[in-house]
Amino acid sequence: MQATVSVDFSPVTALSPLDGRYAGKLAALRPFMSEYGYMHRRVQVELAWFEHLSDAGFAEFPPLSQEARAHLRAIVANFTPADAEAIKAIEKITNHDVKAVEYWIRGNAALGVKGAFDGWPELQKAGEFVHFACTSEDINNTSHALQIKAGRDQVLLPGLDAIIEKLRALAHAYAAVPMLSRTHGQTASPTTVGKELGNVAVRLSAARQAIARVKLMGKMNGAVGNYNAHLSAWPDFDWEAFSRAVVETPEATPDTPANARIGLGLTFQPYSIQIEPHDYMAELFDAVARSNTILIDLARDIWGYISLGYFKQKLKAGEIGSSTMPHKVNPIDFENAEGNLGLANALLRHLSEKLPISRWQRDLTDSTVLRNMGVALGYAVLAHQSLMTGLNKLELNEEALAADLDAAWEVLAEPIQTVMRRYGVPGAYEKLKEVTRGKSVTKEALHALIVSLDIPQTEKDRLLAMTPASYVGKAVELAQRV
Repeated sequence: MQATVSVDFSPVTALSPLDGRYAGKLAALRPFMSEYGYMHRRVQVELAWFEHLSDAGFAEFPPLSQEARAHLRAIVANFTPADAEAIKAIEKITNHDVKAVEYWIRGNAALGVKGAFDGWPELQKAGEFVHFACTSEDINNTSHALQIKAGRDQVLLPGLDAIIEKLRALAHAYAAVPMLSRTHGQTASPTTVGKELGNVAVRLSAARQAIARVKLMGKMNGAVGNYNAHLSAWPDFDWEAFSRAVVETPEATPDTPANARIGLGLTFQPYSIQIEPHDYMAELFDAVARSNTILIDLARDIWGYISLGYFKQKLKAGEIGSSTMPHKVNPIDFENAEGNLGLANALLRHLSEKLPISRWQRDLTDSTVLRNMGVALGYAVLAHQSLMTGLNKLELNEEALAADLDAAWEVLAEPIQTVMRRYGVPGAYEKLKEVTRGKSVTKEALHALIVSLDIPQTEKDRLLAMTPASYVGKAVELAQRV
């Protein structure tokens, strides 16, 4: 059916659920990973480069006054969505997004564009040094790195940290609560609830560290990475050292002194074609995907434990589990997380496989793909929130856990045959296999077997005192030290 109604953009008309149904849950990520965030970082990079040029010792561009520097930093600090819209309006004229940023900063009288330098004669006089010797990718690659830095450090990692801390707390709280294991879906050696949750906390901590330690790279070396334009202007100047200083000098913070030199706070990339190679991006996105895979594993396991009755879910007033079955309390948070983690990984894997590939010195296939970084991370952040909601709703059902264990005395075949082998009883494994495999095993039957064994009485007594609930090895200790 052909649409007959024209609709304006809003959360209910958005094509992506990240900007529609789930828009409110991603407010923390949007300032960094949106088109506005991209424009903001481009302005930051242009002005950092410009300010460093003023301190390079060139007679043609003397050092800026403290007042001018303060104005530059205020431009960055006070950048608004309206400013981004103004840049987009200039782009309609230039048909070039980075040039639009340059003109928004310094103005362009021929195009009738007023810039952020207007009213500042000192800055207007030096306007030709905005974007001096830069190619667009010098601005873009560093802007992308700054976007990732903010999104990773201020949103993604805190979300993971919250899940890790919750899992650690649950591991400690339930360290001594025994639980029947199910290897291959079949009853197996018991563990504890805390130990199983602790396993995930440890895995996720390692994955979190892998994400955090990826160095975010930036290059500012011209059209093909050789400082061609730079050296044509000042042949004897050490442009590589200058570029490194811009890239690696820390960013401005609210505590940065007014007279301190500021930069981008990234890691310098000395070798590149026109684009930064994006290998660090691939490393980062692969690391995020690995953490997502661990969380998919967690979501599926807890879904299963809820199905077995090991966990109940706290009820929320007014919430409906099924439109026809009033009794249902569905594990929707874990299902939502699993689905969104899968979406995130599909995008992250494409990013990590595609971005390091560029034809010859440059092609534009990365440009549109990079604009989806926020989408990939957005689905992961959304999943983190769903997981936390689900974890906070869990209530342990110790009665169900105990009943499950009490119906699985066959799991004690393992310790019995292991003690038999210690004392040289021939065919220990085979004897227990014959008695227990595929059969319903009772406490009485096992005790009768233990009493008949030719082993020391102290060992018989120890085995007779053992129950499925007590046969958990070092699980309690392992959970407590997570």
